[in-house]
Formats: sequence, C-alpha cells, structure tokens
Amino acid sequence: MFGQLRQKHKSIFICLNLFLFGWTAFVLSLLSPSLLWAHAVAQGDKGYIQAITGIQLSPFVYLGAKHMVTGYDHILFLLGVIFFLYRMKEIALYVSLFAIGHSSTMLLGVYFNIGINSYLIDAVIGLSVVYKALDNLGAFQRWLGVQPDTKITTLVFGLFHGIGLSTKILEYQISPDGLLANLLAFNVGVEIGQLLALGAILIVMGYWRRSASFKLHAYNVNVLMICAGFVLIGYQLTGYFVA
Repeated sequence: MFGQLRQKHKSIFICLNLFLFGWTAFVLSLLSPSLLWAHAVAQGDKGYIQAITGIQLSPFVYLGAKHMVTGYDHILFLLGVIFFLYRMKEIALYVSLFAIGHSSTMLLGVYFNIGINSYLIDAVIGLSVVYKALDNLGAFQRWLGVQPDTKITTLVFGLFHGIGLSTKILEYQISPDGLLANLLAFNVGVEIGQLLALGAILIVMGYWRRSASFKLHAYNVNVLMICAGFVLIGYQLTGYFVA
C-alpha cells in the first residue's frame, strides 16, 4: 500500500513539474525572445558554408563534428537513450538506430531540397527529450498501461533530429557543386562528434553509476531533462509565433 502511495505521489510530482516548467518556459520566451535557441550553425560557419564551392571534405567533417558536440538537444536525447543501458551491445544498438535515423533524413532532406519550418521541427526535437525522460521514468506504462517500443521510437526521433539539421543546412543555400561528397563528409563528422559525446557521457555515467547517489538522484535528473525539453519547446514555439 505504501509503495502504491509513493508511486502515486511521484506521478503527481512529475505532472506538477511538467506544468510549472512548461509555463515557465513560455513566459521566459515571451520576456526574452532574443534568447531563442535553434538547431543552428554558428554565423561564422554559415558564412563559410555559403562561400565555399567544390568538394571540401575536411571542413565539412569538422563542421559536422562541431555541430554534434555542441548540439545540446542531440546530447540530451542521447543521454536519455543510454541512461539505463548498461551493456555495450545495447548501447551500440540504440545509438546506431539514432544514427541511421538522423543520417538518412539529413542526407535525403538536403539532397532533395526538402525542408520544414525550423522552429517547428526543433520543438519536436525538444519533445523527443521530454518523451525519452518520461519513458525512463516508466510514465507511459504507469499512466497509459502501454510501453512503446524503445527501439522504434529511438529510430523515429532520430529521423526528426536529421530533419532539423537538413532544414538548417538548406537555409544556408550551400553550393550544389560537390554537394553529395560534402554532405557525406558532414555526416561522417556528425558521427565522429556523436562518438565523442557518447564517450564523454559513458565516462561520467560510469563513475556516477558506481556511487550511491545514482539510485538517489536518477529520478531527479530525468525530471530535469523533462524540464529542459519543455524549455526547448517553449522557446521554439515562441519563435514560430513571433518570427
């Protein structure tokens, strides 16, 4: 009975956090529209991308790696995906599914000139962070009595992450000369950056999991991830309506 009460209180606590931080994100967005976050490439990189022509493999590998390492939305989702994975085989499988998803839509989206409003797609990416943290907390099983397939959802959200990147690249109107080779190089850079980010996450998580604080604070960290995801959603939706 007491266990059921604790679970009920946890569910209520999560709901309150989602409500409060969702509104906080919205209010902050209205007060500080200049702080809007996007799935963006730095302005200096933007100018460089627009200026170069022909096959430029090394610069695009660098830009892809830089984007992934500095992409907080990618890293938050990646953290959520591997948060409760302990076996390297499972980690490799889920990270590969995410990579297949974002690589395919990034390459196809740019090559075939298919883009979506960057604010809306970035809001979906923020939603992916919220979703994964809720999944880690067992919220869907507890609230809906259903456990979504984690492999399929990782692949699907990977597709959305790739669309976000392709949409931004399209806005910069890169030269069609050497486009395919440069896109492949950029994607290689993204995967290198993902491996670097994953390595850092695994090192930190490895130390943390061996301490007593992991069991004590794993729940709280996922709640913070939910809050961060809602902040991202709030900023992006505000950008969509005020831009």
